[in-house]
Amino acid sequence: MPTQTRTQSHVFRVIDAMDAPHRGRVVRLRLKGGQPPALRDLKGATLRARSPEGEEEILRVVGFFLPGGRPSDARLSRTGRIDLMVEGENGQDRPLVSTQWEIHASV
Repeated sequence: MPTQTRTQSHVFRVIDAMDAPHRGRVVRLRLKGGQPPALRDLKGATLRARSPEGEEEILRVVGFFLPGGRPSDARLSRTGRIDLMVEGENGQDRPLVSTQWEIHASV
């Protein structure tokens, strides 16, 4: 019997966004509800960002932003917050994503 992999959608709200020092953008996210994804599923993931006005942008997770401490699944479960470094899907160095945008992660 073939195994099926089921993707689950997670919705985050951008609570802070800033240009990263070398490339891309740092986004601080808060989980809007439900179970958080595993960090290993987020690294390298493709995210869909939507502004309050309806603009959409596709982002790729480059890594985790570490000044707040090493991220862990336990911390994400406890606080519902994660800091990610992202780039535009088409190599766009500095995506437009900003505060109040919604991020949809299907992992």
